[in-house]
Amino acid sequence: MDIEAYFERIGYQNSRNKLDLETVTEILQHQIRAIPFENLNIHCGEPMELSLEATFDQIVRKKRGGWCLQVNHLLYWALTKMGFETTMLGGHVFNPPASKYSSEMVHLLVQVTISDRNYIVDSAYGGSYQMWEPLELTSGKDQPQVPSIFRLTEENGIWYLDQIRREQYVPNEEFVNSDLLEKNKYRKIYSFTLEPRIIEDFEYVNTYLQTSPASVFVGTSFCSLQTSEGVCCLVGSTFTSRRFSYKDNVDLVEFKNVNEEEIEDVLKTAFGISLERKFVPKHGELVITI
Repeated sequence: MDIEAYFERIGYQNSRNKLDLETVTEILQHQIRAIPFENLNIHCGEPMELSLEATFDQIVRKKRGGWCLQVNHLLYWALTKMGFETTMLGGHVFNPPASKYSSEMVHLLVQVTISDRNYIVDSAYGGSYQMWEPLELTSGKDQPQVPSIFRLTEENGIWYLDQIRREQYVPNEEFVNSDLLEKNKYRKIYSFTLEPRIIEDFEYVNTYLQTSPASVFVGTSFCSLQTSEGVCCLVGSTFTSRRFSYKDNVDLVEFKNVNEEEIEDVLKTAFGISLERKFVPKHGELVITI
């Protein structure tokens, strides 16, 4: 696996040698704007593989995306390869309808230590919940970014990532009450501890998430990519775009239903994805809000 091929995939041409916060931030931003957060393999009849070699082949060589167990694993590898002090962590995702965190460790994220300060770096949460900059591991501190204000808090060794969101304006009246829209201004995202993890710790959940009827990824196809102004998503056959701070403290959210003939073009133009197998979009009862 060639680190230069990774840099080419994300369009990164700056310093490879400066092990500072600015470099990590640039790597993160290049990655989230080049590599989609997506689960399309499941809806093409293919597995979401966990090994680093398979992940590199899918994301770098085939110019696809992946979910957190793949995309953040690749980021962890790249930052480690560059010489950063990194730790793989595991998170429990908050489920708003159930108002609780997942019982299983379903999210992979990365901790990076720079000059004795720790940061959370996550390139694979997707939608409007995606951080655009590393978050300093400091409890109770509001950390404003382009997508929103993020806040980390620590209680008894457990860290919680929350988000304070803007208002949103939806010009498409038929979508004002869509189940795809996030309704909460204060949004819990996930919890985690600082216990180091290895990729094998996620083998069970990698299988579960792509096979269980209770998994949102089985019930709904999803593809998300950050843009220079916001984020675009394809959920089932619904294409959405969000422009951050379209007006003061307001995001603009637009929707478009995509027919079967348009799906392939949308994947290519909006996400840079060309699929090898037939894709069957799915929008189930369990959905990922945008």
